[in-house]
Order: sequence, then structure tokens, then C-alpha cells
Amino acid sequence: MKNRQITIAELPTGNLTPDHFKLNETEVPSPRDGDVLLRTVLMSIDAANRSWMQGATYRDAVHAGDPMPTYAICEVLESKSPRLATGDVVACESVWSEYVVRPAHKCVKLPAIHPLSNLMSVYGIAGKTAFHGLIGVGQPVTGETVLVSAAAGSVGSIVGQIAKALGCHVVGIAGGAQKCKWVTDVLGFDACIDYREPGMGKALRQACPNGVDVYFDNVGGKVLEAALFAMNTKGRVVCCGAVSQYDTTDAPSGPRNLPGLVVVKRLRMEGFIVMDFADRDATALRALQTWVENGQIKVFEDIVEGLENAPSALIGLLAGENKGKRMVRVGSDPEGVQ
Repeated sequence: MKNRQITIAELPTGNLTPDHFKLNETEVPSPRDGDVLLRTVLMSIDAANRSWMQGATYRDAVHAGDPMPTYAICEVLESKSPRLATGDVVACESVWSEYVVRPAHKCVKLPAIHPLSNLMSVYGIAGKTAFHGLIGVGQPVTGETVLVSAAAGSVGSIVGQIAKALGCHVVGIAGGAQKCKWVTDVLGFDACIDYREPGMGKALRQACPNGVDVYFDNVGGKVLEAALFAMNTKGRVVCCGAVSQYDTTDAPSGPRNLPGLVVVKRLRMEGFIVMDFADRDATALRALQTWVENGQIKVFEDIVEGLENAPSALIGLLAGENKGKRMVRVGSDPEGVQ
């Protein structure tokens, strides 16, 4: 068998294009003792993929020639470890590839939840990021106002719905009138502001008449700057990402009102990585399942078919194409999983 894999042909210095990637054909790797051979089923597409090309972050930098790292759901084809058996479905840190070999102890066997894609979206990295960031860092209280940027995206769409389930006044920020309408009419946010329109400060004051208690930031830059002005004293800013800074030829820009407003309003700004809260994943899963079953969280997935389309899927995500969690389906679901 041959193995198709996508590597970085050249690191981008500006906007990401398909030319920055290369589709290669290699031999299927062989597992050693303690390893498993995995067939990739679904790959997560995240804005973080682009940030890894800019240098080391919470993980090592990606270099030209490297396969693109990703989070993936895979089927075990061959196991040389007692931890996992052939046919098990697992999640792991992987790469854009049809087949990979991973140490068994670095793979997590997944529960029998259907559809399998939900383990990538609401019950996977997107849902856990939303839950841990909002609950663990933002700590919202019923009746407070929660503001969420990238509100139509994989994480933001779930953050807002969790906040509504907790009884908060929820305002989103998204790009374009159509997306804003979807955020309010479909996701149930109380309001949504189009960041592409002028007068964001005024729009925030109108949508958040009592100020903002929790701001869940996915974009950074000018949106974060505007949000800080709207924050209440002792407000909490959850720093999840800065997608506005990842794929641009402009010099990175930060809020001009730091640290002044943080001091004056006694704000707490805290960044986090979803793995920080791994010991609370079981709690997150129970809560998310309850909200989904009650209809308080609606699940939206944006599935792109084919490994070869992973580069365009990432480029499109950075341009704001997706509604809900974007992922790439590389192979069919394991037999018996629908």
C-alpha cells in the first residue's frame, strides 16, 4: 500500500496559498513494539495550523518539508501494544497523512458516540476548548453578559450556546450580515455584531447595555481592542486565539489600550490551551452531552472530503468560510460506525 501525505513545500511570508503545500506519496510506515499503525478518518482544521508556521508556540515550529501537524481521529489497523486492539477508534496528535504510526500510549481510545464526527466537534477539541475556556477561565454567572468573537466558528459557536444554557446575555461578533443573522437566528445569540462594519464601539454599547462581564477572544487585534473598552470592572477576558494575526502581510497589531484598561478596570486576561484542563474532560463531556440532548446546543459541522483538499480547507477557514467545526474526511468511518 502507498501512503499519501501533505507536507509544507515552503513556509509562507504572507497569505497562505495552495503552493505552500505538496502532496507526496510514501510507503505505509511499519509499527514497532509499543506502536500502532493508524488509518486516518478525520483531521481537524484549525487556525492554529497557520500559527505553527510562524514559529514555536505551545508546540514546536513547523518547517519546510515537514508534514502538517493535526489532531486526528483514526482506526487502529495494526497494534504492537496491549493498550489498543485492531479496530479501535482513537484520537491522537497526527499529521496530514492517510496512514501514521504513533506510540499507543499517546493515543486515546474514543467512546462509542455517533456520528463519529461529533467526537471532533462538540465532544472533541472544539467543544472541550469552548467548555474549558468559558467555564474554567471565564467563569460566567447567570445574568452576566458574555461576548464571543468568531461567533460562527467551531469554538465560538459552542461558547455562545453554552453561555445561553447558563442563562447569560450573549452577544457574538462575526464577519458579514449573513453570518450575523445565522448566529442570532440559528444559534440563538441575543445579538451579533458585524466587525466589518464601521462603528464597532457604538454597536457594542447598543448590544451590551450593561457592559461585558466575560469576553471570549478568538481573534485579537482591533476586535480585542474594542471589546476591552466595553468590559465591566472585574471582567474576565478569555484568550483562546488570535486568528486576525495569523494569515496577513501586515505587521501584527495589538490593542493600544493595554495595559491601561486592564489596570483601571481591574480586568483579568488569561490564555489557555485545551490540554491544560485534560483532567476535567469527563466533566466537559457530561455537560456537553446534556446540553445537546436538551437541544440547548445545536451541532454544526463543516466536513471537507479528501486529504488533497486539506490545504484549501485551511485557507478557507482562515478566510472565514466555515460555519461550525471544519474538518477533513480522509477515509471512511470504521465498519459499523455511522
